[in-house]
Amino acid sequence: MSRKGYQVGSGNVFEDLGVPNAEEHLVKAQLVFKIDAIRKQRRLKQIDVAGLLGIRQPDVSNMLRGEFRQFSVERLLHFLVALNQDVEIVVKPHRDRHNAPALHVS
Repeated sequence: MSRKGYQVGSGNVFEDLGVPNAEEHLVKAQLVFKIDAIRKQRRLKQIDVAGLLGIRQPDVSNMLRGEFRQFSVERLLHFLVALNQDVEIVVKPHRDRHNAPALHVS
């Protein structure tokens, strides 16, 4: 049998797929992941989340299924605040000589 090769990803699936604005898409995906984790932890239904965020339930459903282009990073941050989360933005000098400066969600 022949061995199939593989390629190591960049750490950003959107970049690997050639999606424009890949870094922004990754940050949005990470923020949506946090929103969904909070929803699951609190055992909230999508309709409950919609009420808290001030959007429609179908928009919550689309967002959780990865269709979040309609939401800016800023709006997703506001959604986290609406879910009673503190959002802290830290700006610091870049120290890694091997990688470009980047946005991170933790």
